[in-house]
Order: sequence, then C-alpha cells, then structure tokens
Amino acid sequence: MWNRPGARNEIVTPLQSPFTQTVVSLDQKTRTRAEGLSQGVYVRLALSACAPFSLRAIVASHGWARLSPFFLEPQTAALGRIERLGTGRVVELLVREARDGVTVETPDRLDGFEREEVARKVWWMLRLGEDLTPFYEAIRDEPRLAHLEREGLGRILRSPTLFEDVVKVLLTTNTTWDRTVRMVEALVARYGDPLPSDPSRHAFPTPAQLAAAREEDLRAIGIGYRAPHLLDLARRVAGGELDLEQLKDGNVPAPRARRLLRDLPGVGEYATALLMVLLGRYEAIPVDAVARRRVAEEWYGGQPVGREEVERAFERWGRWKGLVYWWWPWPRDEGSEEQETIGEPRSNL
Repeated sequence: MWNRPGARNEIVTPLQSPFTQTVVSLDQKTRTRAEGLSQGVYVRLALSACAPFSLRAIVASHGWARLSPFFLEPQTAALGRIERLGTGRVVELLVREARDGVTVETPDRLDGFEREEVARKVWWMLRLGEDLTPFYEAIRDEPRLAHLEREGLGRILRSPTLFEDVVKVLLTTNTTWDRTVRMVEALVARYGDPLPSDPSRHAFPTPAQLAAAREEDLRAIGIGYRAPHLLDLARRVAGGELDLEQLKDGNVPAPRARRLLRDLPGVGEYATALLMVLLGRYEAIPVDAVARRRVAEEWYGGQPVGREEVERAFERWGRWKGLVYWWWPWPRDEGSEEQETIGEPRSNL
C-alpha cells in the first residue's frame, strides 16, 4: 500500500482554537509506506498539540479506542476511524503520532472544507489544544502521580460528537465490557453508512439514522432495555429539540451542562459524571461499583464505602479530582466481573 502519485502533505497550523486553522499545501515527491490504510495516502494533515503529548497514552486512556468505528493498528501504534463527513462522504482516517502532535492520513481526496472538518474532529477527539499545565502543577506534590507529566499522560479519548459519546455511555450501563463492544459494533454495522472502498466497515450512525430505527430492531441486535432511551435521544437530537454539541463550549456553566446531561433518557448520576469528564469538566468523578471497590481497597481496608467516601478521597484536588481519579495507579482489577464502564484497564501504558 503506497501513496498515490501526486499525493500531498496538508500542514495544518493551529491558531487559538480548533475552529481557525491555516492550511498550506506542499508537494510530496517521495513515496512513503502507508501502513494501516486500506489504500494509499492521498492527503496527510499535520496537527500540532500542546506539550506534553502522547497519542499512545490517549489510546490507552480507556476502552473507547476499541469501540467501532475506531480501530487500532498495533504494528504502527496508530489510531484509525471510519468517519462520515458533513458532506455525507464516508472516509477512512489514520492518526499517527508526530514530533509536535499528530498526522492524519486518508486515501480519499478531500476539499478544503472537508480537510477543515477532519482537522476539527481530530482536534476535539484527541484534545490537542488542551493545556494540562495547571493539572500537572496541582498534582506535583503527589508522588504516585509524578510520572503523568513526564510520560504525557492526562488526556482522555473521546468521540467527535457528544451524541456519539452519550450513545456509547448508554451502552456501557449494566453490562460487561465485552457486550458493550458487541452492542456498539452491531449498532454501527446496522445503521451507519458504509465505507465505499470496503462496505463491511461503517461510520457511526447519525442521529437521523438512529431516529428512523424501530425499537424491536434495536432490541434484536442486543441493545435491550436501552432501545427506547436511545430512540428518544436520537429523535430529540435529529428533530432539533436537543442540542448536545453546545456543551462542547467551555463557557457553558457546569451546573447547566450537568443538568442537561442528567435529564437525558437513561442517563443517571454515574453516566452524567462520565460525560462531564469527557467534556473536560474534571470536577466530576464517575462513581460506580468499580470506583467504590477501588477506594475501599485503597484506603478503607476493603470495607464497603459509598459516594461520599469516594468524593472525599479526591476532594483536595478540587476541579481536577475527576482526572486524578481517572489516572490514579489502581491495582489491576484481576478477575472482576463488574463492568469497567470507562473501558479496559490502563495497565499496559
């Protein structure tokens, strides 16, 4: 798999926000290996990131990278995704770590607006503009977290839309991680648009595509009791009644964001806190059975604890307590049958 003749490097230089980019085209005269893509590279976008940065750490931050339409290329340490663009086109993306951030490769021709859209989506997913300096300063006196800044840890992978993250969070409730993976895969394969070059692979379905589904069909692919919640959510978003993406704006007051999320169908306290963390609102701790067990074993000799004890364990980190909880070096959860709702353990960094 090689670059097509005439392939171009597209260098995207970030300005103050992911929504203002400068794009410069450079001729690429040499062919380079395009490992991981189903076809050769036609466009390569270069995006810079706030230092320190580690794509490998983001991929391992939780299980989202293993949920369709993400995919992993372990041989090249790359993160891939099948993505539906605003134009309706479905493209294959492969993200690789670069010296100052990442490169995003695709075998598809992209016009200027599509390049801009891809850049914005990758910027959001990988939190490339997030400056974690205040977080590292807050944890500097905690020896067990001293490695985070040195290793570029702290960022958490998220989906390009909050709608997709809400759907995936719904599919983590009251189940096992393996079943979550299967439910997401089934949902994407049944309702998402196919990749033209490989129709067996699909983009994540849009709110309109899910809104048109039937509850019995969702149940038939394993969604279970979540089916009516998912339909209600998709129909409200597709109909314009609910604007989830507004919550990406960091200027939205946290209480308002939390209230809107908590009022979503099927979303409880735990899911609300998890979504707040994915939005970058790190004052929230996703407290579930796993969190209670971890805190009980870490500080209470295994005695049962509740939400109050979990919150108290991290309260000294204030607005960063949810991120501290996320990256705390918990012992590996060997043999546990409980759902690790944020995905698989981060023990292989």
